[in-house]
Amino acid sequence: MSKPLEKEFKYYLDNQDELVKKYNGRFIVIKNQKVIGDYSTELEAIKKTSQKEELGTFLIQKCEPGSDSYSQMFHSRVAFI
Repeated sequence: MSKPLEKEFKYYLDNQDELVKKYNGRFIVIKNQKVIGDYSTELEAIKKTSQKEELGTFLIQKCEPGSDSYSQMFHSRVAFI
């Protein structure tokens, strides 16, 4: 069994250089291995995306070069707005 959102995170890693060129410093939302939104804050990304998508079905990733931006992973279990 794969981990939740593993495919989305792999998509980010595989395409990080190109994504950074387009979204550097933004919080991108990845679902089904494509970017479905980009926001200036993580909270904005959660609020806006959860209005249309179920929590736990998308990945929010700060788009930056290197590995520092993805050294922690958080999973949401309940909605908070």
